[in-house]
Amino acid sequence: MSDQQTKLSEQEMKTYRVQGFTCTNCAAIFENNVKELPGVHDAKVNFGASKVYVKGTTTIAELEKAGAFENLKIRDEKEQRVEREPFWKQKENIKVYISAILLLISWLLGEQYGEDHLLPTIGYAASILIGGYSLFIKGLKNISRLKFDMNTLMTIAILGAAVIGEWGEGATVVILFAISEALERYSMDKARQSIESLMDIAPKEAIIRRGNEEMMIHVDDIQVGDIMIIKPGQKLAMDGVVIKGTSTLNQAAITGESVPVTKTIDDEVFAGTLNEEGLLEVRVAKRVEDTTLSKIIHLVEEAQAERAPSQAFVDKFAKYYTPAIVILALLIAVAPPLLFGGDWSEWIYQGLAVLVVGCPCALVVSTPVAVVTAIGNAARNGVLIKGGIYLEEAGALKAIAFDKTGTLTKGIPAVTDIVTYSGNENELMTVTAAIEKGSQHPLASAIMRKAEEIGLNFNSLSVEEFQSITGKGVKAKVNNEMYYVGSPNLFEELHQTIETSIKEKIIHMQTEGKTVMVLGTKIKILSLIAVADEMRESSKEVISKLNYMGIETVMLTGDNQRTAAAIGKQVGVSDIKADLLPEDKLNFIKELRAKHHSVAMVGDGVNDAPALAASNVGVAMGGAGTDTALETADIALMSDDLSKLPYTIRLSRKALVIIKQNITFSLAIKIVALLLVMPGWLTLWIAIFADMGATLLVTLNSLRLLKVKE
Repeated sequence: MSDQQTKLSEQEMKTYRVQGFTCTNCAAIFENNVKELPGVHDAKVNFGASKVYVKGTTTIAELEKAGAFENLKIRDEKEQRVEREPFWKQKENIKVYISAILLLISWLLGEQYGEDHLLPTIGYAASILIGGYSLFIKGLKNISRLKFDMNTLMTIAILGAAVIGEWGEGATVVILFAISEALERYSMDKARQSIESLMDIAPKEAIIRRGNEEMMIHVDDIQVGDIMIIKPGQKLAMDGVVIKGTSTLNQAAITGESVPVTKTIDDEVFAGTLNEEGLLEVRVAKRVEDTTLSKIIHLVEEAQAERAPSQAFVDKFAKYYTPAIVILALLIAVAPPLLFGGDWSEWIYQGLAVLVVGCPCALVVSTPVAVVTAIGNAARNGVLIKGGIYLEEAGALKAIAFDKTGTLTKGIPAVTDIVTYSGNENELMTVTAAIEKGSQHPLASAIMRKAEEIGLNFNSLSVEEFQSITGKGVKAKVNNEMYYVGSPNLFEELHQTIETSIKEKIIHMQTEGKTVMVLGTKIKILSLIAVADEMRESSKEVISKLNYMGIETVMLTGDNQRTAAAIGKQVGVSDIKADLLPEDKLNFIKELRAKHHSVAMVGDGVNDAPALAASNVGVAMGGAGTDTALETADIALMSDDLSKLPYTIRLSRKALVIIKQNITFSLAIKIVALLLVMPGWLTLWIAIFADMGATLLVTLNSLRLLKVKE
């Protein structure tokens, strides 16, 4: 169970989706309201994912009542998402239009009859009540509980403006505040769309064959082992294994790969991918809640609930900041008239303006919107970032260590050279492959694959007296002759010495990063076979981009120094560490952290687990279909594609810059507005524009993260 739900017991927990959150503060109020509902034992709100987890029994009507202060709409998690009405048609926005029309009429009446006339005053009062009704309800409740948040500050300011006769400004503040809230709702919905679009990827129904009957079944009712039929142009509803047919699948939704992948019998396929060509029959391998897509959505939502370090700082700061603003506003309103004989009306007005400008809204929203947007964008591009903390850490990286096998290379050895000294090359290759058939070594499979490619019939040869020579090779009798296949060291022992020209050839191939295997008898060497792990096409370009970004790149491998140096030089890493055991990798990561503080480890998530855990950010290759990668790493590259790494770092760096800009701007605009108090220039108009403008700007600034592309 996730951290988000640790306190909530599995059997009683129910998840609901929430629509209408504008800020983290409202989410916290809603959480407390839900906890107080009869029948509810505990509740947890995830603001980023717009979800509430409820332990106990309650109804949607009760939950909506608890969220009435924010006009929240609740639905069961399994229900289909209902499209919201267009922004301008939404009910909560209609009262803003009525309030604005009343304000305009009142202003015209004020121009005609004078601001102090009863008619414009009534108009302004009506405008304040209609536009600010829900605000006052929240604010007055908070005042009675001595709880100071944005709603409390706004309520005091608007009521204060009415008391000192500034009805017009009070009404304007109400409308501007309502507009600002509506735009915030719109921006937050936009930020969350990246996740909502993930939810809509997989269809909710699929054609299933049971016996001889084909039927359309809802995904909740599909069982493991069911046969799913996918026609060309349809999306897969479930994860499974192809049992009939061949087709190309567009996996962009899961892995971010733009190039479709060919799938045939025994290949794994994922829910949410698009079948482009042939008819496929797929045996369902997982229930709907266990599909790779479900896991991605779940992990992304949990990630958005994790507070980034800068958000934790902001939340702590806001806790002290709001009461401080209330005290400052009170001092500005009271001190000058009492101590220096200032005009009460004027200084109370200044105090009210300080309350409005002091709203911590922009500051509180500055980090979560950026985190939600960045994590959502990454997920759509096939990169799973497990929380705001890893998003920020990735932006601060100074060094990245790469496991060699399966990360920088494909992890599949292939024959690169065959050098023959005696006899026919194909005959010798057939003998080698026939002997290696009995070996478990990965290099043996490379030789057998090569023999199959050439079309050699090595299975027909009879092999006798097969014996493994530990750590050096194998020997066996073929056609009544004893052959040896193994490392050059084996033949140095057998022959006491290796001919100079052959020795030079072996060393030359080894310096190129190849592993050399020798075929021979007790008397002579017959051929050399060089095998190398193929480099990924993207590795060199990725390392070059990272070096250009100022990040130190290190390759870690268990290979010998010579092979490692050849591959390291080919790929362009800044440093190479060879002959490493898993614990050596772990120790090296610790050393790297001591030197650079912020270090990432990129591996395949299985044998690299200790090193991944020891780094600031563990990056796993190939999250799609590999549970280990999804669970052990802080960031998973879903498509097994290293080229996503520079994009992830660029996105993280951009997110860090935007978060810093947001926090700086939110505080700077408050300070500038507060300085206007001294010459008495601060008005309620300026105050609300400062607060509303700051909130909108930090939200829009955060939405720029949607534009970061590969």
